[in-house]
Amino acid sequence: MTSSHTDCHFCLQSLRGRKYALRDENAYCVPCYDSLYANPCEECKQPIECSSKDLAYKGRHWHEWCFRCAKCSRSLVEKPFAAKDEVLLCTECYSDEYSSKCFHCQKTIMPGSRKMEFKGSSWHESCFVCQYCQQPLGTKPLITKDNENYCVPCFEKQFAHHCYACKKVITSGGVAYHDQPWHKECFVCAVCNTQLSGQRFISKDEHPYCVDCFSKFHAKKCAACKKPVAALGGAKYISFEERQWHGECFSCVKCSVSLLGQEFLTRQDDILCHKCGSAS
Repeated sequence: MTSSHTDCHFCLQSLRGRKYALRDENAYCVPCYDSLYANPCEECKQPIECSSKDLAYKGRHWHEWCFRCAKCSRSLVEKPFAAKDEVLLCTECYSDEYSSKCFHCQKTIMPGSRKMEFKGSSWHESCFVCQYCQQPLGTKPLITKDNENYCVPCFEKQFAHHCYACKKVITSGGVAYHDQPWHKECFVCAVCNTQLSGQRFISKDEHPYCVDCFSKFHAKKCAACKKPVAALGGAKYISFEERQWHGECFSCVKCSVSLLGQEFLTRQDDILCHKCGSAS
């Protein structure tokens, strides 16, 4: 600027007809002002003279032509930029260098855009969708299968097992019976509804029965005592001509001697030891 100030505050030379700068109400010729107060440029280290534009960021200063992206050298004047370890970068270079890549499309997730994170990976909001229906997952519950994400309804429709009894989805656990999935609570005895998961059971006509109900309603009866012959494990039994006996009941009808491992004779529905059968 030019003014009626007469002398430079520092060198005392006349300022008449010359440009000068004011600082703390004192006038300085341009050379003195630049040598005393000009900020050094962060890039070129030269003083930013009062005739040049001084661009400042966090206490550091640049010439207008030095204020550039450290990677691509494009000017950052009046443009958005970011700093990393005190290095200035345009938003494109910063994103390429430091921003997350979308797990789905592998493109950069630009600063300021919404980012979805799941299991250590990042997605664009528009890329974080159900693999089947393509609807955004957002913060809704989801299930992952083979590195693909599904909303719960689509996963259940595509992959989940449905209980053979109630037809509802089996979300955890479950048992298999006749190659069909069942909820544990749905896999019950066909008669008494006792849960059979983890218990011994017997199948008849494709229906499961607990041991007690099978013995009561379906097990063969001992020809001697008329009680059920053990249906599963338990004591030995003897079978002869479509009749069964408990081991302890298989004895001569006359003398009650045990016939286990012995020769015996039959008379109508009776069984006899050889001695009693021969004597009669």
